[in-house]
Amino acid sequence: MKTTRTRGGRAAALLTSLTLTAAGAVLAATPAHAATTLVVNANQVLRPVTHVATGSLYGLANASTPADSLVEPIKPNTFVQKPQGGKQQPTGDILTVAPEAARAGAKVVDRLSDLYAGWPYQFSWSNWFSLVDQQIAQVKASGITNLAAYALWNEADGTWSSSNGTFEDFWTKTYREVRSKDATTPIQGPSFSDNISDMQNFLKNAVATNTVPDILAWHELSNSAKIAGDVANVTAIEKSLGISPRPIAIEEYAAPSEVGIPGPLVGYIAKFERLGIHDAELAFWNQSGALGDLLTGQGGSPNGAYWLYKWYADMSGQMVVTTPPAQTGIDGAAALGSAGNQLSVIVGHGSGDSAVTINGLGNFGSTVHVKVEYTPSPGRTVAVSGPSTLAESNYTVTNGSITVPIANMNANYGYHLVVTPGSGGGSTSLAGTYQIKNVNSGLALDTQNSGTAQGTLVDQATPSSSGTQTWTLVDAGSGLYKIINKASGLALGITNMSTSDGGTALIWGDNGTADHLWQFASDGNGHYKIINHNSGLLLGVTNMSTASGAQVLQWEDNGTADHLWTLTAR
Repeated sequence: MKTTRTRGGRAAALLTSLTLTAAGAVLAATPAHAATTLVVNANQVLRPVTHVATGSLYGLANASTPADSLVEPIKPNTFVQKPQGGKQQPTGDILTVAPEAARAGAKVVDRLSDLYAGWPYQFSWSNWFSLVDQQIAQVKASGITNLAAYALWNEADGTWSSSNGTFEDFWTKTYREVRSKDATTPIQGPSFSDNISDMQNFLKNAVATNTVPDILAWHELSNSAKIAGDVANVTAIEKSLGISPRPIAIEEYAAPSEVGIPGPLVGYIAKFERLGIHDAELAFWNQSGALGDLLTGQGGSPNGAYWLYKWYADMSGQMVVTTPPAQTGIDGAAALGSAGNQLSVIVGHGSGDSAVTINGLGNFGSTVHVKVEYTPSPGRTVAVSGPSTLAESNYTVTNGSITVPIANMNANYGYHLVVTPGSGGGSTSLAGTYQIKNVNSGLALDTQNSGTAQGTLVDQATPSSSGTQTWTLVDAGSGLYKIINKASGLALGITNMSTSDGGTALIWGDNGTADHLWQFASDGNGHYKIINHNSGLLLGVTNMSTASGAQVLQWEDNGTADHLWTLTAR
């Protein structure tokens, strides 16, 4: 990826145009189709957990930005940064940020080409070697212990000018220069962009000149579906040239429309784990010091994608095998804790009714407890305070397997399953009679003008003992509820079964339609998001109004307080 700011501007425009839909409700009333099922084999180990995908390009801006409290929870693996005194970016000098990276347990890669300004780089043979020598001397003198590698150049397929000779000649001379000053630090490259078409030629020259990189590196900047093919092609080239297998680093990953959006990022994480990638770094498209756009801006607040990486960072033990139904769509990664009694699964990029089938649970007992969470994605620059719990239930293990359905799955959201040995009799039902209050306004769910007729719209009103403010939650099974108004006996639903933002809430006779089914997602603080099963959208209030009489409607999960409700028993 180009590291100039102009490219980041185009990325921001792309994200602005991205259309986001709403989170799905977990535990569908009907089984999900097999074509949208991720399969997890908890008893088939891939490799130890190393959090290979948690790093980023220019993810750190300086010695304290972002704050340690934001960096350390995602357990970053590796940061790619500019050389000390480099001109490519105004922030991110490697020796400045290396201590913060070290505190988080992360390594750093020194991208030597970023000594230069400009895009393409303002390269000159006249000062190149003196700059490289100076950089290596500075790194050695600094005493840092978390230098992972030197990356000699960046995206030669778009930044190397033929007027400077061949890139292969540059590589050979620079490799030898670095080795003459530092005999042990790994060298990685060729760091091609999302294009490995010249890898055969590059590696053929590297073999001939004894300058094969210690780590093979390139970028994946379009979609996660092509990664497996690229890895297969590169490893085949290695084999054909007699090169012993090298670790692979994907120094930049994700397209401009994908960074900061949890759903599509799950596919990258899953494939990096599945394919044995050594380390991978989120691309820099918009802002340095934002952990690869996991924050709303430089040193900003967590967005929806941050919580996906927090789930990923919390994995321990062994990564296990996951199998998606296809190269695109739903995918996920999973880890079995070292004690063997907790399985963590991240899943995303599915659309509509989906499911996760988990095999190999024989050691967990006859029942397992499953907690399902989701992290919404109102946009890269929108803060998200944390994930929400969609459901907690016990499942009966049959032949070592369970299937957890996810209804109305949103392709842009991230989902998390935590599986532990079962306890108790199952999930706690919310069935009962309540007054339902909006957290933002403090007003109660009511019918317009206290009406009881079929089709009466639903609004918020000053809390009272009125029967129209009394609602009974009727357990409909599979974690879903009907919400029945006490005064009228009618069910809470959505006008014309709308699945669009802004669909108005009303009361109607219980005719068995899906818009009369609701999921209650806890935020962990005594509040609930009330999710319509038909649309996947959240119950909220027009324009976040705090006025009595304001219309209640459904809307995507954009993190606003009007999407939170409290239940007070009556």
